[in-house]
Amino acid sequence: MIARPEAKASILGAFRQIWLSDFEFVALPGERPEPVCLVARELRTNQELRIFRDELFGIHAPVYPLGPDVLHVHYYSSAEMGCHLALGWPPPARILDLHAEFRNRTAGLTTPHGRGLLGALQWYGLDAMAVVEKEAMRTLIQRGGPWSASEREAILNYCAADVDALARLLPAMLVDIDLPRALLRGRYMVAAARIEWQGTPIDTEILGLLRAEWESIKDKLIVEVDRDYGVFDGRSFKADRWARWLARAGIAWPLLESGAPALDDDTFREMARSHPSVAQMRELRHALSQMRLADLAVGADGYNRCLLSAFASKTSRNQPSNTRFIFGPSTWLRGLIRPKDGRAVAYVDYSQQEFGIAAALSGDLAMQQAYLSGDPYLAFAKQAGQIPIDGTKESHEAVRDLFKGCVLGVQYGMGEISLAHRIGQPRIQARELLRMHREAYPKFWQWSDAVENHAILHGRLWTVFGWTLHIGTEVNVRSLRNFPMQANGAEMLRLACCLATERGINVCAPVHDALLVEGAADAIHEVVAETKRAMVEASKIVLDGFALRTDSKVVCWPARYMDKRGQEMWSRVMRLLHDPL
Repeated sequence: MIARPEAKASILGAFRQIWLSDFEFVALPGERPEPVCLVARELRTNQELRIFRDELFGIHAPVYPLGPDVLHVHYYSSAEMGCHLALGWPPPARILDLHAEFRNRTAGLTTPHGRGLLGALQWYGLDAMAVVEKEAMRTLIQRGGPWSASEREAILNYCAADVDALARLLPAMLVDIDLPRALLRGRYMVAAARIEWQGTPIDTEILGLLRAEWESIKDKLIVEVDRDYGVFDGRSFKADRWARWLARAGIAWPLLESGAPALDDDTFREMARSHPSVAQMRELRHALSQMRLADLAVGADGYNRCLLSAFASKTSRNQPSNTRFIFGPSTWLRGLIRPKDGRAVAYVDYSQQEFGIAAALSGDLAMQQAYLSGDPYLAFAKQAGQIPIDGTKESHEAVRDLFKGCVLGVQYGMGEISLAHRIGQPRIQARELLRMHREAYPKFWQWSDAVENHAILHGRLWTVFGWTLHIGTEVNVRSLRNFPMQANGAEMLRLACCLATERGINVCAPVHDALLVEGAADAIHEVVAETKRAMVEASKIVLDGFALRTDSKVVCWPARYMDKRGQEMWSRVMRLLHDPL
C-alpha cells in the first residue's frame, strides 16, 4: 500500500531543516571538480545562499548545518559531494538524491525526456528550463573563467533555477519515496564522490605511446592475430570467412534467423568463455571497434577519473562510460593500471557472489552448503554424483568445468540451447546438466519460478533495500530470474563502498562484484584486510547474516595490474609497440 502524500510529507517533519542545493563546477576529463558557485535554500524558511567561486574558497567550514537532524536534497549528489571534497567540507549526514529516486521510480520503464533533472520534471508534469538554454549555460560554465559580472550573475541565476526545480520536484516525488532506504542511496552518493575523487593510477608513459602509435599498431595486430583465423580483409571482418573458420574448428556458433553467425560482442564474449580459441579474436574485434584511447579520462596527476553513473542500469548498477573508464574497454588495456612509486593497488572481489546470493535468498540449504564448501562448482558435481566425495578440482577438472558452466548459465536463466553453446557440448548434455541442477537444488528452483511468476503477475520486482524493477509489456524471462542476484549484488557492493570509504579506504573503482583499492605498499595488506571486513559485513547485512567470501590480488609498484583474460593481447601489443614489425 502506498502512503498518502501528506503521510509522506510528515516524514520530513523529523528533520529540523531541509536544504536544497546545487553547485556549478568545471570538470576537465580525468580531473577533480573545481567549484564555480553554490546556491542553497532552506525549504521552510526560504533562506537562500548565493556564493560565487572567489568567496567559496575563502570559506573553511560548510555554510549550512550537516548533522543527522538536517536533510540535504540534491539531484545527482556525487557532483555536490565532489565540490564538498574540493572545498575541504565534510559531507552531510543525511542526503536525499532525487536522481537516484527517479531512477528507482522508472527502472525498466521508458523515460521520454531522459533521466536528468529536466526529464524528471517533465515526467511529473512540471515546468522545466528549455534544453537549449541549459546547454548554453553549461557551455559558458565549462569554458572556465574569468567571467564578466553579467556572466557571473547569469551563472548564479542558472544555478538557482536548478534549486527552484528541486523545490518543485521534491513534493511531487514524495509519494514514490521510501525515505529510510532512499537515505541509504544518498549515503552511497557520498561514497561515489570519494571514489570519483580518488581515481585509478595509470601508466601515463605507456598510454602516451599507445595513443601516438595506435593506428599503426591496429594494422599490425590484425596481421598477427588473423594468421590463426584468416577472416580479415584489410580492417574488415568477413562473416563468411568466420563461418568457414568455425566449421574447421568444429565450433557450434549461435546463428541469426538468416542463418549467418551472430557477430555481436555479447555472443563473442559468451563463446570465448567455453572456446579459448575465440578469445583472441574477440579481444581484437573489441579493440578495433570500441576502443578510443583519446577518450580515456586521465588527469594531470596520472589518475583515471570519470563519472560512475550511479544507478544507471535497470538493476541499479553503475554504468560509467566504456571509453572514459579504465575498466570499460578491452580487458588487455587494464595493464595500464600501475601504482605510483611506493604505492600498491589491490583487487578485492566477492567469491562466486551470484551463487551465494541465490543460495541465501532462496533458502536452499544444499546450495548454501555448496557455497560454504569453497568451491560450489565442485560441490554441485559431487551432490549430483558425478565426482566422488574425495575428488578435487585438479583430479576432475573437465567435469567441474561442465558443472561450472551449468551453474553460471542457470544464474542467467539459460535454457538448454544457450547452455549447450556456453559449455561447447551437445544439447542433450546441457539438458542433463539442467536436470541435475533442478534435482540438487529444488528449493532454489521453486524460488526462481516464484520470482518469475510474481514479476509477470504484479509487474514489479525489488531488492532487500527497495530498488524496484518495473516490468513493461516486453518480458525477458532470463532477466527476471537473474534480477535478484544482479540487483542485490549491486546493493551489496554499494554498501561495501560506503563502509570502506567511511573507514578511510582509498577506493579507486567499483567493478561489478569487486573493489579496486589503493594504499602505501608497506600497508596494503592492512588495507586489504579492512576492505574485506567491509565487504563481508555488507554481504551479511544484505543476506540476513549469510556471509560471502572474498578474494584479493595485490600489485605493488613497479608491477602493473593485469587481467589474465587480457594478458596475451597485452603482450602482443607491447611487443609491437616496442619492437615494431
